[in-house]
Amino acid sequence: MAKSKFESVDEYIASQPEALRPTLEQVRRVIRKALPKATERISYQIPAYEQDGASIIYFAGWKKHFSLYPISDRVLEELGLDASDYEVNDKGTIPFPLSEPVPEKLIARIVKLRARQEAQRQREKTEARRSTGKKTAKKTAKSPSARPAPTTKSTAKRPPAKKAVKRQPRD
Repeated sequence: MAKSKFESVDEYIASQPEALRPTLEQVRRVIRKALPKATERISYQIPAYEQDGASIIYFAGWKKHFSLYPISDRVLEELGLDASDYEVNDKGTIPFPLSEPVPEKLIARIVKLRARQEAQRQREKTEARRSTGKKTAKKTAKSPSARPAPTTKSTAKRPPAKKAVKRQPRD
């Protein structure tokens, strides 16, 4: 990559080797068709698609493959695919070799599943906030009674101030 700071997906794709650009454009079209309401942006210096405030999918081009992010074994399982057929690495990436045709249907299925997963996650967070009256779902794990009561300056106990002791010079 010649440029390190991209402003748009068009700029990202234009910076890639000429032989890779048609593949990346094809991946982009599949994602945009599967997520017509998504916002396209650059995040982590790669193309990203966000919908309803949640990041759904990212893609990137490499010398011998392009990759989709984040993909887990759970995504493959939910799609009914054998994880051994796809090399999902520990960073949640699935690479697709450039030597093979772009698996448009598979990419569309992955994107739609990721959108459903993120929508479900957002619903669960909203329900957790409503049921506990808290701002985030993470705080629901702690019992409100287990938290110490907030203190203010007027009620906070402070340690007693040390009295200054004047020392007499030694003769």
